[in-house]
Amino acid sequence: MEHLLCVADLSPDEIWHILKTARDLKAEWKAGGNEPILAGKSLAMIFEKPSLRTRVSFDVAMAHLGGHAVYLSPAEIGLGKRESVADVARVLSGYVQAIEARVFAHHHVEELAAHAGVPVINGLSDFCHPCQVLGDVLTMWEMRDQVQGQKLAFVGDGHNMAHSLLFIGGKLGIHTTIASPEGYEPHPAAVRLAQAAAKESGARIEVVRDPFEAVADADVVYSDVWTSMGQEAERQERLSRFAGYQVDSAMMARARSHALFMHCLPAHRGEEVTDEVIESPNSVVFAEAENRLHAQKAVLAILMGGL
Repeated sequence: MEHLLCVADLSPDEIWHILKTARDLKAEWKAGGNEPILAGKSLAMIFEKPSLRTRVSFDVAMAHLGGHAVYLSPAEIGLGKRESVADVARVLSGYVQAIEARVFAHHHVEELAAHAGVPVINGLSDFCHPCQVLGDVLTMWEMRDQVQGQKLAFVGDGHNMAHSLLFIGGKLGIHTTIASPEGYEPHPAAVRLAQAAAKESGARIEVVRDPFEAVADADVVYSDVWTSMGQEAERQERLSRFAGYQVDSAMMARARSHALFMHCLPAHRGEEVTDEVIESPNSVVFAEAENRLHAQKAVLAILMGGL
């Protein structure tokens, strides 16, 4: 694994290597601290979008492993505007041992990887959010002690999170159903990639319109905001189009009684999910958030530390 750009690029063995490394590093940290395997190494963190979880978890992960993180704001970089993506990649490669980028356009992380002499990690793009979904599946594994054969239902916009859940579901044998209103379905290319992987794992990959159909007998119900950063002008239209897709107690009742509720956060409470659901005993949203730290720690250890 040279980079982490999208879960679709990884083999099942590579995904499991990340998850097992994350589990081990988490246990090591809880037992007293991680070995400083990244001592003397630095991570450049490029942010076109603001973030709580991505910024803090990467920064703290580097500190836990003995390394150092450098935050670069939109004003300092301006990918493709103030300076070309290729030039940014080559300059940073002379300073740091890896680059994490949270961007609007997925092709920017691909271009960074094409020109960088160091590993590039996708901290979020419009097509894929690999770090989040690795933390999600780590949480599923911890809570259920199994992954393959679980049924996951995602209710909402078929965007980067839906894509990433489809990819990892297809790779690891998680039956994955996406429920989205017309015009907001996952990209057809993402569905095809997931279905191709599912032929090997035995997963069922489905895209449906009815959210209640999607969550029936689900082991995991997943939601995300209806209006992401950069889509603020569409907010009122989206509130109208996603009416009926709110995850509330009635919808959760269609899932299995033990079903986990997941959300990548931040949540717009009262829109895509009710307070009652997100604060329920079945909700694991804050365990997911914590596991971002450990999943990303594993990615850093593998790409930068050779684990």
